[in-house]
Amino acid sequence: MIGESFYNLKIMDKFIIHKSRLKGSVKISGSKNAALPIMAATLLTDEKCVVSNVPDLMDIRTMIDILAVLGKKITFQDNVLYIESKRKKSYVAPYKLVSTMRASFCCLGPLLAKRKRAKVSLPGGCIIGVRPVDLHIKGLKELGAKIIVDKGYCIGEAKKLQGSHVYLGGVFGSSVLATANVLMAAVLTKGETTIEYAACEPEIEALTLFLKKMGAVVSGEGTPLIKVRGVQSLGGCEFKIIPDRIEAGTFIAASLATDSPLTIKSANPLHLTSIIEASRMMGANITFDEKKNIFVKPKTLKPVNLTTLPYPGFPTDLQAQFMTCLCLTKGISLITEKVYPDRFMHVAELNRMGMSIQRNGPYSIIEGKGKLFGAEVMASDLRASAALVIAGMAAEGKTELLRVYHIDRGYERIEDKLRKLGAKITREKQRKQTKDRRF
Repeated sequence: MIGESFYNLKIMDKFIIHKSRLKGSVKISGSKNAALPIMAATLLTDEKCVVSNVPDLMDIRTMIDILAVLGKKITFQDNVLYIESKRKKSYVAPYKLVSTMRASFCCLGPLLAKRKRAKVSLPGGCIIGVRPVDLHIKGLKELGAKIIVDKGYCIGEAKKLQGSHVYLGGVFGSSVLATANVLMAAVLTKGETTIEYAACEPEIEALTLFLKKMGAVVSGEGTPLIKVRGVQSLGGCEFKIIPDRIEAGTFIAASLATDSPLTIKSANPLHLTSIIEASRMMGANITFDEKKNIFVKPKTLKPVNLTTLPYPGFPTDLQAQFMTCLCLTKGISLITEKVYPDRFMHVAELNRMGMSIQRNGPYSIIEGKGKLFGAEVMASDLRASAALVIAGMAAEGKTELLRVYHIDRGYERIEDKLRKLGAKITREKQRKQTKDRRF
């Protein structure tokens, strides 16, 4: 399997990082979080789809493996996916693959809509707290699917789906992947479907535009109320993935933390309004031009209070990176995590680098000291990995970041991009397996 071999190759890598100043411009890759549901959506057609600007990541290669198991023939070359159907098709997405990546659960809706049955493993991914799939199942049941959970699998039948009113509000707000699953199922469902409390993220807008190019009839994307009129079949199409707003935000955080002016190219400033506002509150000067170049000029960082919220609020996927920036202020900052309240595993690692961060439930109080110090730290999840890379570039001395396979799931050649900006970062093999301090 492509994804499995990629994983095995990277699992014992580490980064060696020294204090760095950055300078120059960086081009943002395509969005992982947009590409994965769109790849799942190709299960809705037997015709060829061509998807460009796809980042070459571990998660993308895992999804390629899942689609291959489900009956797709895929070629991935120069960031372009060519996806066709094979004669032999399956409806089973196995645990071995789905357990490594949560977004692969997006195969459930398309399989039920197109093949009328599905057996999809409960998902895995980063350890950032409880992320139930109840909204996915609830929404698909509202469309008429019969779903049970048995021995770690969601097993569903959908012989007669019917459009319905689906409410997707959850304890912590809307769900991006649940919205994607219900939306993809609804486009081939008889009648009209209204999805209330739908996720508004740009990745859902991108998925909707892809479905429209395939022939779906959808309106309201980008708002909490999406309406779908089902059609009998969908065709193939060509589509370009949107820029990765989380990668762009990560480089903004790197600029702030290292006090380095950067130009961020090929991003969409309209997708970054909350990040730009937070950066300006911290003292940065951020402008952009008509070509969507973003110019970041840091100043002395100020402590601020941040609250993560569903889009267009400040993204939970940038909470860890901006916590690193707040460590470098002189004063008290507060971060409130309202999307994944347990997403604070990076706190212990930042404290190992000389910080004083107190966590209390969904709150973290950061007592900024203006400095970090190099240490041996361990990545616990994808975004925490990026935060610790940034911390290493800002810290005095040498930082060793272990288990960097997490970062390979979501950042395309991040060390190469950083080195081109002047970062002192190298990838090496770990000599032996290091016990995970989480357990």
